[in-house]
Amino acid sequence: MTRPTHTVRARDRRRTAVRGGGLLAGAILVLALGGWTRLRSGGATDVAFGRHGSDAARQLDNVKGEMAMARLQLERANRIVDYSTRYQIPADLAASIYDIALSEGIPPQIAFRLVQVESNFTRTARSTAGAIGYTQVQLATARFYEPDADEQRLMDRDTNLRVGFRFLKSLMRQFNNDAALALLAYNRGPGRVTEILEAGGNPANGYSDLVLKGARPVIPRGSTE
Repeated sequence: MTRPTHTVRARDRRRTAVRGGGLLAGAILVLALGGWTRLRSGGATDVAFGRHGSDAARQLDNVKGEMAMARLQLERANRIVDYSTRYQIPADLAASIYDIALSEGIPPQIAFRLVQVESNFTRTARSTAGAIGYTQVQLATARFYEPDADEQRLMDRDTNLRVGFRFLKSLMRQFNNDAALALLAYNRGPGRVTEILEAGGNPANGYSDLVLKGARPVIPRGSTE
């Protein structure tokens, strides 16, 4: 029986994650052993003769720093692969969404759902209202954050993601970090949401629920979270 294509893709991504995790775990072990060897060969003599103790301490700090960096890289890789598998998207797109969301102060789980709801991860998506790309931003909005933006630039993956997430972050600040209101403002416009609120109304239209109810964080196996 022929297996569905998406099942094969998911299996291949899992295999890639396992291989990548193994390589990074091996790197951590090598760093640890290398640091211990350096301390045994150089640091022990220094201690014995009371010389260069600070050099041994610096070596130990360097090894600890290298191991911490390797762990962070492993955790990032696992999260990206898991998001890629969950949403059935290429790993490079998942990496861009993940990294840019963090750089703009947006929780990755919300960022992925926003892109899914807005464009279904389609770079060339366009709406009848003139919204463009992954995050479906309009050119006028984009130019507030990227003054030289044009339609072609908004088709660029990283530019579009950065502008969309930056816009959402500004709405979060405007609406006192209320994610539901910020998402409604993203969908309906901040002016309209403010107008409804000031009139005592409820601006909810189901959009924020659609994004937030599907937003689940990825926590890699073995994480301390």
